[in-house]
Amino acid sequence: MLDPTTSVQYVKGIGPRLAEVLAGKGIQTVDDLLHYLPFRYEDRLNPRGITELRAGEMATVIAEVRNSGLFRTRRMPIFQITASQGRARLKCLWFHGTYLKDRFKPGQMVALYGKVEADHRTGELEIIQPQFEILGDASEEGASDSAEQKLARSLEIGRIVPIYESLGQGRLTSRWFRRVIHSALENLAPALPDPIPDVVRRHIGLVSPREALWRVHWPDPGESLQDLQTSRTPAHVRLIFEELFFLELGLELKSRQQKAQTGIAFHLDDRVREAIKKILPFHPTAAQKRGLKEIASDMEKPFPMRRLLQGDVGSGKTIVAFEAAIIAIENGHQVALMAPTEILATQHYLSARRILENAGYRIVLLTGSLEEDRKREIRRHVAQGNAQLIIGTHALLEEKVEFEKLGLVIVDEQHRFGVLQRLKLMKKDRAGLRDAQAERSSAEPDVLVMTATPIPRTLALTLYGDLDISVLDEMPPGRTPIVTRRVSDERSQEVWDFVRKQVAAGHQAYVVYPVIEENEETELKAAKKMYTELESRIFPDLKVALLHGRMETDLKDQVMRLFQKGEIEVLVSTTVIEVGVDVPNATVMVVEHAERFGLAQLHQLRGRIGRGTAKSCCILMTGGKITEEGDRRLDAMVRSNDGFQIAELDLELRGPGEFFGTRQAGMPSFQVANLIRDRQLLEAAKREASAILAGPNSEITQPEIERAIWHMRSRWQHSYGLVEVG
Repeated sequence: MLDPTTSVQYVKGIGPRLAEVLAGKGIQTVDDLLHYLPFRYEDRLNPRGITELRAGEMATVIAEVRNSGLFRTRRMPIFQITASQGRARLKCLWFHGTYLKDRFKPGQMVALYGKVEADHRTGELEIIQPQFEILGDASEEGASDSAEQKLARSLEIGRIVPIYESLGQGRLTSRWFRRVIHSALENLAPALPDPIPDVVRRHIGLVSPREALWRVHWPDPGESLQDLQTSRTPAHVRLIFEELFFLELGLELKSRQQKAQTGIAFHLDDRVREAIKKILPFHPTAAQKRGLKEIASDMEKPFPMRRLLQGDVGSGKTIVAFEAAIIAIENGHQVALMAPTEILATQHYLSARRILENAGYRIVLLTGSLEEDRKREIRRHVAQGNAQLIIGTHALLEEKVEFEKLGLVIVDEQHRFGVLQRLKLMKKDRAGLRDAQAERSSAEPDVLVMTATPIPRTLALTLYGDLDISVLDEMPPGRTPIVTRRVSDERSQEVWDFVRKQVAAGHQAYVVYPVIEENEETELKAAKKMYTELESRIFPDLKVALLHGRMETDLKDQVMRLFQKGEIEVLVSTTVIEVGVDVPNATVMVVEHAERFGLAQLHQLRGRIGRGTAKSCCILMTGGKITEEGDRRLDAMVRSNDGFQIAELDLELRGPGEFFGTRQAGMPSFQVANLIRDRQLLEAAKREASAILAGPNSEITQPEIERAIWHMRSRWQHSYGLVEVG
C-alpha cells in the first residue's frame, strides 16, 4: 500500500530513474504525483465521427492514421496527416511542424482535438494545429488482449479522459501519467485522514480527500465537461480550497504570533500631533489621513505593527511614512528606512532633508558606495543615538550597524521585494539591527512596508497575507492627469517633433526601449543603437544621454543626477528607470515597442512623469503585428490612469506568477490553486482559517485545531516559504 508521503519511485511504472526526472519537476512523493492535475479533459465517451463534424466547432476525433508528410511553402514547413474512419477522411495540419515528421505511422490510432475548419479552397474539413495523442496501433484491438492492454485502452477511450502536460522532454507523456496515476490511486492506503476540520468541511460542502483525488483524475461519465475545464467540479473545489486554507492558516497563525510579541506602545499626544502638522507641505488627502490614522493606531498598541502601505505612483506614501517616523522619533526612538536601490535611498534622503530637517530632525544616509571613513562615522552616530532617521539600502543590515534605540523600520519595496525577501529582512532586523538594544529591551520594532505597485486584493491576501493593509487610493491636489496615446512607429517623426517642442518649452523627456542591444531573433529597436541615432540624427542640438542596467552603478547615478538637475534633456533608457526616479520637470514618456511590455511595467513607467504641475503625456509607440492581448494592454493604458484597475487586468492577462515575476516577488508556488480563478475560494479560506484559530469553542475542539496546524507545518510549509511559523 502507498502512503501520500511515499517516494514516487515505488509507484508501479516509475522506479528510481524516472523518479529522478519527476523530482526535477517537483514531484517527489505520491502526494505530489496525485496533485499533478490534468490541464484539460477530452470527452472520449462520445468522440465525434468525421462525417458528423461541422466547421467552427471544437471536437475530439479518434481515427486511424492513413498517411503523413512534410511539405514546404515559401513561408514555412507544414506537417500534414490524413486520418480516417472507414472511408471518411480528415486532414490535420501543423505549421512549422518539422518536429513531427517521425511521430506518426500508418495504422496508428490517434485522438485529435481542436477546432474544425473548412479549407478555403476545397471546402474540405480540417483541423489546424490539433492537440493529439497516439493511442497505439489498430492491431492492439482484439480478443487476445491482456488484462493490462484492456485497462490501458479503458483509460484512453470510452470515458472523459484527463490530459496531462508531458514532462522529461516529452518522454513522460499524458498517456504515461494516466497509467501511473491510476496505479497510485488504486494502491493508495484506504485510511486517508482528512486534515480539514469537520466544521469547515460542512461550511464549504467539501468531498473527502480520496473522492476528490479519484474524481479529479477520473471524472464520472455524467460530470460536466465545462466544470472540469474550469476547475469547478466538487473534486477540484476540494483540492483548491485545501491548498488555500492551509496557506491562510499559516499566514493567520503568523499574524497572531506577531501580535503576541512585545512591541513598543508609542504615545500619540498633542505634542506629537503638532510635530506632524508642522512638516506637512500641503493639505493631506482623505486617503492619507485614513492611512496615517490606521498606522498611528497600530503604533499605539503594545504589540509590533506589521502594516503594508499600498498606493499608486504619486499617491503620497512617502509623506505618510515620514509622519509615522515622527511618531517614533518624538517618542525617543530611531527610525530606519530601507530602499532597494541607492538612487531611491538618495531620493528619500533628499526628500527627508527637505521636509524634516527644518523641524530639527537629524537624518543620515548609509549606502554601500560611501567611503569607508564616512560609513564608520555614520555608524557611530547611529550607535550613539545622534541620528534619528537612518535612510539606506541593505547596507543597513550589515552586522556593524548598531542602533541605540530602534523603534520603526520602514521598508520601501517599490514592488521589487516580496514576502520571502521581506521575511529575511525582518529576521535580519531582529538579529542584526537590534543587537545593541537587545539587552535593554525585548520589544520588537514596528514595521511599515510601502509598495508603489497597486496590488489586487486577491494577490495582497497571499503576497502580504501576514500584514494589515492601508490603501492610498486618491492623488494629492495639484497632480495633473497624464494623457496617454498609442501610435504606430510609422508616425515616429510626429512623436520626435512633439518631444522637441516639450524640450523647447523647458521640459524633459524619457524614451524607453525593451532591450539594451539588438538581437536578430526579436528585431526590436535597442536602447544603445537608438541612443546613437537620437543623439546624432534626430536631436543633434539637444542634450541626450543613455541609461541601462549594465552600466556601472556610479555612472548610472551620475546620469540620473544630471537628469534630475535638468542638465540632460532627453534620457534614452531601458526599464531601469521604472523604479525610484523623481523628476518633476519630465513631462514626456515615449515607450517604443510598447506592445512588448507588461501592463504593470507600462503603468510604472508612466508614473515617472506627471510629477509636477505641467501637463504630461505618455506615448506608446508600437511596431509590427500586435496580438489581441497586446491590444487589450495598450487600450487599458489609454483608457485609464487608475493603477488598481490596470493591476486587475494585468493579473487576468498574465496570471499571478508573471504579475511580478514569481521568483522576484516570492509568490507561493501553488499545485492546484489559481489566484485569479479562485478568488472567492481564497476569501472563504481566509475567513475559515481565522475562525478556526479563534477557537476552541462549541464548533471546534483544541485537538482539531492542533491537527490542522500540525498538517500545515508538516506538509504545506515546504511549499510556501512564506508560511514560516514557529
